[in-house]
Amino acid sequence: MINRIYVIAMIAFFGQIYGQNELSVENTSFGLDPIMGLKKPVQTIKSQSIDSTFIFSSDTLNLPFFDDFSTNKFQVFQGNYNAPGINFQQYYRLINPSNNLPLSNGIQYTNQVTFRRTYDIATGTFTDVHFPSIALLENNLTVYPPITSPITAYPPYFIYDTVGIPDVSDTVWIVNPIYFQDSAKVFFQTISDTSKLWADRMALRNDRYGLNPRSLGVATLDGLDQNGYPYQFGTSVTNYGDRLTTKPIDLTGFSASDSLYLSFLYQPEGLGDIPEAGDSLVLEFYASGLDQWFHIWGVGGTAVHAFRAVHIPLTQAAFITNGFRFRFKNYGGLSGSLDHFHIDYVHLRAFSSHNDTLFKDFALCYPVASLLEKYTSVPWDHYRNTLGNVMENGLQVMVYNGSNAAENYQNGQIEIRQNGAFQGTFSLPGFLLAEGNINYNPSTYYTSFHDLSTGYEFNKSLAGDYQTFTVKTTVSAQFPNLVSNDTASFTQGFYNYYSYDDGSAEAAFGPTGTQSMLAVHFNAYEADSLLGVYLHFVPSVVDVSNKLFYLTVWEDNNGIPGDILYQDDVFSPRQPTYNQGLNNFNPYYFSGGQKVPVNSSFFVGWKQVDAVRYNLGLDRNIDHSNEIFYSVNFGGSWQNPLFTGSPMLRPIFSTALDAVLSEPALKPLSSYTVFPNPSANDALIVSPFSDEAGYVIYSVTGKIALEIDDAILPCTELSPGYYFIRSKVHSHAPLKFLRSE
Repeated sequence: MINRIYVIAMIAFFGQIYGQNELSVENTSFGLDPIMGLKKPVQTIKSQSIDSTFIFSSDTLNLPFFDDFSTNKFQVFQGNYNAPGINFQQYYRLINPSNNLPLSNGIQYTNQVTFRRTYDIATGTFTDVHFPSIALLENNLTVYPPITSPITAYPPYFIYDTVGIPDVSDTVWIVNPIYFQDSAKVFFQTISDTSKLWADRMALRNDRYGLNPRSLGVATLDGLDQNGYPYQFGTSVTNYGDRLTTKPIDLTGFSASDSLYLSFLYQPEGLGDIPEAGDSLVLEFYASGLDQWFHIWGVGGTAVHAFRAVHIPLTQAAFITNGFRFRFKNYGGLSGSLDHFHIDYVHLRAFSSHNDTLFKDFALCYPVASLLEKYTSVPWDHYRNTLGNVMENGLQVMVYNGSNAAENYQNGQIEIRQNGAFQGTFSLPGFLLAEGNINYNPSTYYTSFHDLSTGYEFNKSLAGDYQTFTVKTTVSAQFPNLVSNDTASFTQGFYNYYSYDDGSAEAAFGPTGTQSMLAVHFNAYEADSLLGVYLHFVPSVVDVSNKLFYLTVWEDNNGIPGDILYQDDVFSPRQPTYNQGLNNFNPYYFSGGQKVPVNSSFFVGWKQVDAVRYNLGLDRNIDHSNEIFYSVNFGGSWQNPLFTGSPMLRPIFSTALDAVLSEPALKPLSSYTVFPNPSANDALIVSPFSDEAGYVIYSVTGKIALEIDDAILPCTELSPGYYFIRSKVHSHAPLKFLRSE
């Protein structure tokens, strides 16, 4: 994979979309494998010493091993000095080889040959006698386990004697000699939690990346580490990225005749990025007696297809031992959330058979993201002031009957609570969930839509600036199945922003072209004032954190961006900011703490300086692409993109925190035009000319290129290039764009 495009059709100016998101690198405690008892190559740690390092040993699991990723079963290895049974070992840097005991603290040596020099005043000559060398052992305390090497040391000083002068003997000490005693304490902790199955956290458990998964949750492998950051940002390197490794499993007591089988489902791409044919998903088995991993299965990258089952027998005695493990690895691009593979229903059990490939289950496929129509969050005071019911009138619920037989439906339910107190419910009628069928047909998906607009509403009498509610959705069928993926919960938050997205970016997007613009439309419940905007920029392939853009707010002009209400000053551009962590938003507040009054319908976004794509997060589970607009001709025309999804851009409202605004509305600076633009003629004309104070023309670097006091702009005084013009009396207002040829 090298800088590949995310395959969603887009028009040329808008550029390609790259897959985005999250994944995890194992918590290896300074680079060490957390599972002890295995012979591992020595690895250099990132810090200067292994002092206070934790080394973990894991519990051992028994069959059956099963994970449908509906819940988090990834072990967290976190050191605890007070944990029961914890012990430590002290390692010393300098060891006496004759008795293998550490040298005393404070003793120092050098690797430089030192000597005693005797100077004879009478003859003017001197003689040097080298001090005898000292044989020591040195432990390298920057790696675990420490590597011991023999060294030759010398006293860290020179002695100068002078013959003929009584009692003259000078000792010259070497400053900061290379050898000194040091120590490092390493702690050993045993983790025992059989509810956790996986020994690393590189892969991401999520509910959003799979396309039509058979249940809640998949494990996704890509080119992001466990902090949601590329393994090698800004490169075209392809290699193994994530790993998903089990804890040790005890298979003693079994044999090949016990029909041990490992089954799982996999899917390439999903709602993420397409892995190329040269990329791959790999399965390996670990033979504990040989201390070796073996390649068992692999598949190359392709475009998305339905989840497929893999069913593999364990027949070799080398694997049927105590300490058996298996792991998945992905090979692909390391510069972002790229080359996605998704895994589900991992099941290792005995007494299976070659045709036992179906795990009988009934499940929700996706969690519900919001009970509100259109938005996932709105300011609480905006919601309280609504006169009509704004609950969702077409809530989508998707389920899958994983049974090999028709199964009777049952009614589902949505329950709302706040701080544990019951608030209300919605019924999800079984005949709607089954799309009017008598039963759920075997191995079939069902998608239903439910009108919530005539029942419960969130309690508008609650005071405060923010409110949150816990929403639990439950569906079920009348046969024994896993209840963990029949129920999904989320928090319906009423914060200080409007949002279309569910908080998970499966892709990234943005316009391309110098001075291109991105605008997202919002139709708020009421007019109010904006403080800024939350943006989630995705670290993907190319680092654009040094690129510049100007926050912009537009009025609604018959469904497209109109007059500019606010734009950052040319001297105060913004830059995309990345965070450690998954799907984090950064607030960008307007300059000087300004509050920008907007009507209920407005647009917010940016004008960018550079031609590259800035990679704003795109939620592909909810589609509000009709609210995304972009322009590549300086706002002359606006278009919607051809892809689907919701932008991860959230306008921040002042809401109840600033009920009375002290600042007047900003006057739009679009009541005049400059023509012809671009121009190779001798002059540009500003019309109508109403600002007697005149105008200032800036270069793209922000320097003043020209000031004029009338309606004629002499192009002969400007070199060919790009410029901005702004009224002197509206210093807070945005700039217009000019081009001189």
